[in-house]
Amino acid sequence: MHEEMIGLTIAGLGVLGLSCQWLAWRMKLPAILLLLMAGLIIGPATGLFNPNILFGDLLFPLISLSVAVILFEGSLTLNFDEIKNVRRNVKSIVTVGAIITWMITSAATHYLLDFSWSLALLFGSMTVVTGPTVIVPLLRTVRPQAKLANILRWEGILIDPIGAIFVVIVYEFIVSSSTVHSLEVFGLMLLVGLVIGGVAGWLLAHVLRRHLLPEYLQPFAVLALVLGVFAGSNALESEAGLLAVTVMGMWLANAKGVNIQHILHFKENLTILLISGLFLILASRIQVADFHALGWGALTLFAVIQLVSRPVSIFVSTMFSQLEVKEKLFLAWVAPRGIVAAAISALFALKLSKDGVEGADLLVPLTFMVIIGTVVLQSLTARPMAKLLGVAEPSPKGFLVVGANDVARNIALALQKYDCRVVLTDSNWDYIRSARMAGLETYYGNAVSSHADEYLDVIGIGHLLAITPDKHFNAVAAMHFESDFGSRNVFRLNGRRHNSGLEKHSASQAHNGAALFGEDISYKKLASLINQGGEIKHTKLSDNFTLEDYYAQYKSSQLIPMFAVDPKGYIYTYTVNDEFVVKAGWTIVSLIKEVKAQEDAKTDA
Repeated sequence: MHEEMIGLTIAGLGVLGLSCQWLAWRMKLPAILLLLMAGLIIGPATGLFNPNILFGDLLFPLISLSVAVILFEGSLTLNFDEIKNVRRNVKSIVTVGAIITWMITSAATHYLLDFSWSLALLFGSMTVVTGPTVIVPLLRTVRPQAKLANILRWEGILIDPIGAIFVVIVYEFIVSSSTVHSLEVFGLMLLVGLVIGGVAGWLLAHVLRRHLLPEYLQPFAVLALVLGVFAGSNALESEAGLLAVTVMGMWLANAKGVNIQHILHFKENLTILLISGLFLILASRIQVADFHALGWGALTLFAVIQLVSRPVSIFVSTMFSQLEVKEKLFLAWVAPRGIVAAAISALFALKLSKDGVEGADLLVPLTFMVIIGTVVLQSLTARPMAKLLGVAEPSPKGFLVVGANDVARNIALALQKYDCRVVLTDSNWDYIRSARMAGLETYYGNAVSSHADEYLDVIGIGHLLAITPDKHFNAVAAMHFESDFGSRNVFRLNGRRHNSGLEKHSASQAHNGAALFGEDISYKKLASLINQGGEIKHTKLSDNFTLEDYYAQYKSSQLIPMFAVDPKGYIYTYTVNDEFVVKAGWTIVSLIKEVKAQEDAKTDA
């Protein structure tokens, strides 16, 4: 292949991956689905792209290193303090449930497809993982009850590294020549992975804590160390690298006094690139003949995975939980497979094929069949299933507040009084810490980042309030969440508009949300009133105290109406064009700075 064609092909993969990611965002679908379809089109369907020819001997190392980075990024989210608060049934699902899924799937693979027990056990271990890259987009569309959404979300986060380690362990037992040797290899792999991963994690945490690296070098240093740890561990003991990078990431995630947010943001961007590239490459390697070779037994196996192994694992692992039967049925239906299953299947299929293991080349098409089947089926049916079972979230009335500054915290505390979920997001740690000390739920990070797209839990939330001093960022946040909450439920602080006539300097008004509390209400104005003693007050109207009486009472005060709460507890937000009528029984929430006392003092003087 000519150098020009190589460069053009790689650039084309990037553009195609970006297009799939963007379309998935617009259509509210898991990106993996469109990436798989695109890979199948450019590969087996048209023959436009052959990764074996393009990458040659580099294909196997590239897949290995990509999986290592993806697993490391996933392990960076495993904070032990958060895991302690996860419900017991989540822990049961990722342990007892995973083992049950593995056993049933392995047995079905052996008997239905006539796979050897070793290959069947390996395939069973590959298909226990779900992953946040497929679960989170699905949950945003389905919107099940918060309890079920949290269970599925945490299962996806925890099962990725656990499942990867599980696959490595099964693989080591397969390639070993005897049981004793298998135990020796297994023990050595654990020793190398735990020691090197732990030492690397401790060393990196020490360097970051002591600020021995400038901030701009930290993401690059972490990436270099991850690749070095992975390759070095594999050199000492084959396949110990995946365990090592997972342990390293978990150590760093739980290190005290280490801020890993900027590292995590870098890794999430890199992970999106790797996921897009991997799915296109792996899907394009599949041959149509491979699917024909699987036969009808593969479809029967998929039915067993969807209708038998997952339900049995859920009902057994949650046997002693407080979950209702309808909740267990929903959890039993939703378990889409993702990137780790695809990447690891390709990784170990290559290894086993090189070792001459018969049937290893069928692992990849079989895994992709499960991925495509679960993503398509569950994307189409999860929402109707949730409604049928009565576990769909009712119209969400919670608020996502972009900003955790003084103004945002005061508004969030006022909203919390009405039994709705309120989450504040900010990249300023001091603001986040103050919000947490006030008892508010927070997300530390940029609300419009790709990390937030995966890990920001918006279950129960149906409104956005962008309350930062930067009105341009408020507009960006409003546009970002318009597809999630709808244009009628997205609000942002705007600030005073200047009649400069230069529209090119202003954000478009079509998709950046309604002006919160009015066009001329800016962050500066709200902050000034609060700093001068203004308070957010709640006043209930009645037949004897009407809205007119309310305005008359505060005629001499500075008053900014913010929200109106109807008798059923639904919260309406004041904007320029209010489309609701406040009546008796409603509650008005306003920022009020009373000035009457000051005027009386001046009169007496």
